[in-house]
Amino acid sequence: MNRLPTEERARIIGMLVEGMSLRATSRLADVSINTVMKLLVDVGSAAADYQDRTLRNLRCRRIQCDEIWAFCYAKEKNVPADKKGKFGYGDVWTWTAIDADTKLVPSFMVGNRDARSARLFIDDLASRLASRVQLTTDGLKVYLTAVEIAFGADVDYAMLNKLYASTQEETRYSPAECIGCERKRIAGKPDPAHISTSFVERQNLTMRMGMRRFTRLTNAFSKKVENHAYQVALHFMNYNFCRVHKTLRVTPAMEAGVSDHVWSVQELVSLG
Repeated sequence: MNRLPTEERARIIGMLVEGMSLRATSRLADVSINTVMKLLVDVGSAAADYQDRTLRNLRCRRIQCDEIWAFCYAKEKNVPADKKGKFGYGDVWTWTAIDADTKLVPSFMVGNRDARSARLFIDDLASRLASRVQLTTDGLKVYLTAVEIAFGADVDYAMLNKLYASTQEETRYSPAECIGCERKRIAGKPDPAHISTSFVERQNLTMRMGMRRFTRLTNAFSKKVENHAYQVALHFMNYNFCRVHKTLRVTPAMEAGVSDHVWSVQELVSLG
C-alpha cells in the first residue's frame, strides 16, 4: 500500500480531530474511506501508547472524574440477540479524568459503566499521580470501592450529586436544568470550595464537539469498539498536546510540565 505524504496525512487527521466523520473526511480529502480508517487505527494506536508512557508521575492537586455515554454497532435496544451483553455492542462508556488546574486529561478509558471498569480506570489514574490529590466524582456508587482500593487513605475524596428537574423531551434535545447539588465527603479532608465536576463536564462537551461519534442523536457511530477507542485516544492526544487552551494560553501538557512546546498535527501524525 502506498503511504500518503505527511502533509496529506496531517490534513486527514486534522479533519478527524475537528469532529468530522470518516466519510466526510474521505470526501473532502478525496481518498478512500479505507485509507482514512487505516490512518485512524495507526495514529490512534500510537497516540494511546505515547500517552500511556508519557503521562506519568504527574503532580496534579485536584482531579475530577466522569463518564460519558456513546454506543457502538447499534443502539442498545437494537442489538441482535446473539450479541446482547457483549462488550462493543450497544452502550459504551468513556471514563475521563481532568486536572482542574492544568486542564490535562491524565487518564481515559473506554469500557462499560460497571464496577470492573471503574476499578480499572481508577487504578490507572492512581498509578499516574505523584502525590496526594483531591478527587471529585459524581454519585455513581461503583466509584466508592474503586477509589478505596486504588488510593486507600491517601486521597481527599468527595462525591457531587447533581439534582435535575426536566422532562424527557428536554433531556433529549438540551441539557437538563440543575436545581441543586449534594456534596458528600467520602475520605480525607476535601476542600468544600473545590468539590466540583464542572471542568470534567465541560470536557464532555469538548468530546462531543471534537468527535462525530459522540454527537447526540447521531448516525455516525463506530461499527467496532476498537475504532471508537482509537478515535478517543487521538482526540485526547490532540487535546493534551496540540490544542492551545484559551484560559491557559498553552496546551494542557505544557501547563503540566509534560511537554515544552505546542505540538503540530504533523508531529502527531509522525507517531504512527
